[in-house]
Amino acid sequence: MVLLHVKHGDESQFLLETLGSTSIEDLTQEVTKIYNGRLKVHRICAEIDTLAEHGIFLPPNMQGLTDEQIEELKLKDEWAEKCIPSGGSVFKKDDVGRRNGHAPSEKMKQVLKATVEEAKALISKKQVQANMCVNMGMVKDALDQLRGAVMIVYPMGLPPYDPIRMEFEDKEDLSGTHAALEVIEEPDAQLWWAAKELKRTNKLSDYVGKNEKTKIIVKIQKKGQGAPAREPIISNEEHKQMMLFYHRRQEELKKLEENDDDSCLDSEWADSHALKRQFHGVKDIKWRPR
Repeated sequence: MVLLHVKHGDESQFLLETLGSTSIEDLTQEVTKIYNGRLKVHRICAEIDTLAEHGIFLPPNMQGLTDEQIEELKLKDEWAEKCIPSGGSVFKKDDVGRRNGHAPSEKMKQVLKATVEEAKALISKKQVQANMCVNMGMVKDALDQLRGAVMIVYPMGLPPYDPIRMEFEDKEDLSGTHAALEVIEEPDAQLWWAAKELKRTNKLSDYVGKNEKTKIIVKIQKKGQGAPAREPIISNEEHKQMMLFYHRRQEELKKLEENDDDSCLDSEWADSHALKRQFHGVKDIKWRPR
């Protein structure tokens, strides 16, 4: 199996194993699905964190309004009575004005928080350091875990306009958000290796050969952005170690310079003519008056 270290820009994303005979078309689709799937998991995790703290999403026409404005406009959150968390709720006002403030109990809150951490760990970038591969099955497992936790806490479901529900139903609207800039649509995706674009009409073996034990760094990006920057000759960690070594070496040389004291040359044992004077019997002659 060929091991792919997938990056976006200079940032590691995940490791993926594939066959050298895989077409670049299929490989691009798989890499893009995993890449976008991981982004979806992180978006849902961020929203579940706020769900655990402040309850369900307010209707769009009530978001950002004060209590007085809501009362004056006679607006009502019809889903607040339907979407009650298991075990009751605890009021915790959302200062941003996006959620209704009826947060789950502490026990249910911990269910959501713990699941979020598990889902993040499953598709974390730290898996690269642990040399663990990520596949689409793991992304789906993370999504299923999050979906299950939300169903446990909110058995009646979430409002149709809640971003968590919309994410699960693939109806999310990311237009005008920073998240939209991160997503790479599959038709616009390109894979690059060694400053070469991997053409979709070719196979992976056309670029890396038939050695199935090859490991390469592949970069994913949108079309039209040109060739990504080349990988540095040495890694950041190696650069840090080199700088640390040179710093220690400079400190050692500085200490040696500070200790370069030649006063010892005036000592009797350092006199190169001491033996000659001893043979001539003039060793202890002193020239100053007593």
